Amino acid sequence: MIQHNIESLNYNVVKPNIICVSKTFSIQKLKPLIDFGHCHFGENKVQEAVGKWSQIKEEHKDLKIHMVGKLQTNKVKKAVRLFDFIHSLDNIKLADALKKSESEFNKKISYFIQINIGNENQKSGIYAKDAKDFLKYCVKEAKLNIIGLMVIPPNDENTARYFQDISNLNSELGLKNLSMGMSSDYELAIKFKATFLRIGSGILGPRNIK
Repeated sequence: MIQHNIESLNYNVVKPNIICVSKTFSIQKLKPLIDFGHCHFGENKVQEAVGKWSQIKEEHKDLKIHMVGKLQTNKVKKAVRLFDFIHSLDNIKLADALKKSESEFNKKISYFIQINIGNENQKSGIYAKDAKDFLKYCVKEAKLNIIGLMVIPPNDENTARYFQDISNLNSELGLKNLSMGMSSDYELAIKFKATFLRIGSGILGPRNIK
């Protein structure tokens, strides 16, 4: 249904990648999607993701696993081993730890810098005003492959404005990818040039709360 809706949109944009956010769902639940050929899946917790995806990734080399939740520095080694994309890069300490683990495992990952677009104290992310300097550090000093920005907008009526702001910032920084849009607002995110959508319940139904 989500794929059909995206294909029916008339926006003059590149069709985005759909990340099926599969946290709390078992591989048995996800197997039909995998067998169908869907390759992008997202997880919020490193430990759950390692237990769920390590073996099946060996069997399905085309799978791309995305870390879409907050990443703690003490989980970086496990994250670098498993994930192909990390969407929550938001501080220098984490950037340095990722650089070290990439070197240790001889592996390069694609990263999104998380932006706190609403300047919310309770949320992670770099403030928009600091994005340019942080991007420069990640690219020049940490040698990380930064492909775009990620945002979780405040839960209010101004979603379109936040999406517009982050899309403009992404373009100003010369980045080509943009991770934004979930089950409730993915159509709006596409309008503002999202290239990766993070969709859970819109694909899998109600989540198993842990």
